[in-house]
Amino acid sequence: MAPITSAYGITGSVPFLDVDITVDNKWFLDPRAIRLHERSNPFAAKANECTRTFFEEVLDCVVRGDTRYGLWLLRQFPEPWETRLGLAKSGFSGHGGADEVGSWIWRALNENLRAFIVLGIFREIEELPLFIEGIDRDITSDITTRIVFDALAEFTSYVMDEYPEFTSGGHRVETFNCQAWDSSTRSWVVKAFELPVAAGKPLLLVPRDWARRTLLMSASRYYETKVLGYAQLERAVPLSTGKLLKTPKDQLRTFPGLGRGRVTNLEVTRRAHENNSDLIAEFKQFVDMKWTPSGGEQRIA
Repeated sequence: MAPITSAYGITGSVPFLDVDITVDNKWFLDPRAIRLHERSNPFAAKANECTRTFFEEVLDCVVRGDTRYGLWLLRQFPEPWETRLGLAKSGFSGHGGADEVGSWIWRALNENLRAFIVLGIFREIEELPLFIEGIDRDITSDITTRIVFDALAEFTSYVMDEYPEFTSGGHRVETFNCQAWDSSTRSWVVKAFELPVAAGKPLLLVPRDWARRTLLMSASRYYETKVLGYAQLERAVPLSTGKLLKTPKDQLRTFPGLGRGRVTNLEVTRRAHENNSDLIAEFKQFVDMKWTPSGGEQRIA
């Protein structure tokens, strides 16, 4: 094990995720977690602006029918190994590369989610894992990392200013040309970033409350809470007491059309919308209400 603090001789509490610099780590950047830190962290505000403008561009391509540009936007995700997050075998390299993953997402947005996009109920990048097969914590983390790379680089620069250990004792910082999303021009750019070198490779630091073992908005959590919850209401029988008799969720899972999976998530969400229920919005509200900072959150001026 070679965590960042050990490699650089840093003691005490740190604002960054203290990952092993030599291997992949089972931590994943979570776009919903970043969104929830916006009020207390200026780097989160910048990151959220990046994910917002990127996804707006992608969804606009879907609405306009601009396949060429939409695919181009979604295929610009080289493996973001600078953070040491995620597992290579389950990220882009383990799924045929960025081109193939980008095609999955584009196809799903156009074939399965277009109606939700046009209606305005599918709007944020953290909603992708709820409905697209194969898009889980690993690929969501990889996509998010590349989109918010600029914000992570600014955070890394801030940490290097606060901790001189990154530039002393034989440790060095070098300039690397990396791809990042520019929210002002709404385009992919290649920029020069000053990053510490750890174990011979550039290191991009991550605020420790931005990464999680599981996604706040995972497909399984959506299924267990809002999808099955709505299915219960569809079948509920009113009692004389005014209460509703609901079928237990463990029984509902065995019903045709209600098995665990993205297809069920999609179909039940569609049915709910036809009955004026926005399950996606309800789920985000549920997630936000249940969320509490891990204790590592620090206010950064």
